[in-house]
Amino acid sequence: MGAMVVCRGSLFLSLAVLLAGCIPSPDAPPKRPEAAKAALPNNPEILACMSDLARAGAHFSLLPDYYAGHCSATNAIKLVSIGIPITNLGATRCGTARIFAGWIHAPVRKAAREVFRKSVIQVETMGSYSCRNVKGTASNRLSEHAFANAVDVSGFILSDGRRITVETGWSGDEDAARFLRLIRDAACQRFSTVLSPDYNAAHYNHLHFDMADTKPYCR
Repeated sequence: MGAMVVCRGSLFLSLAVLLAGCIPSPDAPPKRPEAAKAALPNNPEILACMSDLARAGAHFSLLPDYYAGHCSATNAIKLVSIGIPITNLGATRCGTARIFAGWIHAPVRKAAREVFRKSVIQVETMGSYSCRNVKGTASNRLSEHAFANAVDVSGFILSDGRRITVETGWSGDEDAARFLRLIRDAACQRFSTVLSPDYNAAHYNHLHFDMADTKPYCR
C-alpha cells in the first residue's frame, strides 16, 4: 500500500506537532506519486479524525490512498490499539475506525463490567479491508470491506484470561450470549450496518460493522 507514518496517542494541537509525532516506516516501499500527497496529514477531515483518536489514546498508522480495480482504501489508517490491543486490522477508513474505537471505549467496556465484572484487555478482529464481494448472498455487489469501510469482530479477551468469541458465545452460556448481544445492540446505534449470527450463516463467527451510505440495518 505504500509508505505509512506511525502515530501514537497524544493530542495533535497543530500540524507541526502531528508531523513531529509521526515517523516514516523504514522498511516500507516508495510511495506512488498519486499516493504521496494523501499519505501526509494535510486533509482537515482526516486531521480531525486522527486528533480524536489520539485524544482517546489510540496507536495507529496513517496510510496512503490505495486503489485496486473497483476496490479502494482512502483516508485510511491501521488501528493497532485504543488503550487495549486490537488484532488483525488492516486499512480502515479513519471515520470508521473512530466510530469503532468509540464503541470499544464505551459500550464494550461497560458491558464487560456489567456482565463479567471484568475489563476487556484485547479485541480480536478478522480484518477490515478486503477486495471482495458481499459474502453469504447471491449478490455480485462489492462489500464495504472493499472500500476499507467495514470491520469484522470475532472475540474479546477479559482481564481474567477468559476468551469470549462470537462463534462459541452467541449460543453459548448465558453471560457470553448476553454480553455479545449487548455490544451488538450498542453497535447498532453507531454503525450504518451491523450483522451478527442472527443475520445469516456467513456471520456465525463474527460481528460485521460498516458505515455504508445506505439505510441503517441491524440484525
